[in-house]
Amino acid sequence: MSQYKYNISLISAIYGVERYIEKFADSVLSQSYDNIEFIFVNDGTKDCSMEILNDLIDRKYAHLKEHIVIINQQNMGLPAARRTGITRATGEYVLFADSDDWLETNAVEKIMAKAHATNADIVYFDIVKEYGHKQSIKREREYTAATRELWIENIFNYRSHGYTVTKCFRRSLYTDNVVYTPKLGMHEDIYLMSQIIYHARSIVHLPEVLYHYRKDNENAMCAADRNKRHIASSRNLLDLYYNYRDNLDNSPIKEVYGGIVLRAGWHALIHKIDLYSEFPWLKEAIKGARISTRYRTPILFQIIVKVYTTIFK
Repeated sequence: MSQYKYNISLISAIYGVERYIEKFADSVLSQSYDNIEFIFVNDGTKDCSMEILNDLIDRKYAHLKEHIVIINQQNMGLPAARRTGITRATGEYVLFADSDDWLETNAVEKIMAKAHATNADIVYFDIVKEYGHKQSIKREREYTAATRELWIENIFNYRSHGYTVTKCFRRSLYTDNVVYTPKLGMHEDIYLMSQIIYHARSIVHLPEVLYHYRKDNENAMCAADRNKRHIASSRNLLDLYYNYRDNLDNSPIKEVYGGIVLRAGWHALIHKIDLYSEFPWLKEAIKGARISTRYRTPILFQIIVKVYTTIFK
């Protein structure tokens, strides 16, 4: 008998999505796969999202109530809401979904069929970005456990997709290892998934488009000011670096930590934000980082950061 109550827990944070929640919830609760735990984390939303969700459940999905968990908490942001959900989950596998997006009706069925057929720790799949008037399908490269460090490197350097929502993973990867939670909601997917991928011993690609990623939600973080996004990203990833800085050679960021600190230095310079005072160890980290063409930040910018840090900081 399985130690897990459900085969999979589908976790979603709810905040400010009253325009989109019904379509999302319909796509989730109408999944063709039966053995699902649905976890909705109300992250202190101030609109009518939860009223719409609860009404939909009462009208159409009352038969699933024993599968549904609703958690109410004060607003703490997406990373913390996801942590709440995974801490409460009882499924063998976990799949995150954002509450302004939607899934194909047979998405979970296909994911779990692949997971059970291959005994994979991670099953990842393809995505379509929805712009309202057009679509853009994003196909992923092929990776295995043997190339997981390359996958992490490519995610950090935008050569592969870091989306949490396209990676179904065995929950034990989270519960049986030290996995740090991002503090901010920018590049939180990269922060979390680099750690999950690092601990995986079996990785399988399901080359099908199963997830619809809404890009026309003006309230989403991706619509924020570019400067603020850059700084939030650097702060988040510097926090990840700090968590592993004493053992980088045995960490998820072994191949990318130089890129993290050099990019943070570049963002500090061009946006005139004193990350050096905020992170007192940043100067030495930049001085010790090697310049590389494998990082997303151009070589010239890396050199400028190294010179600036040496002379002025």
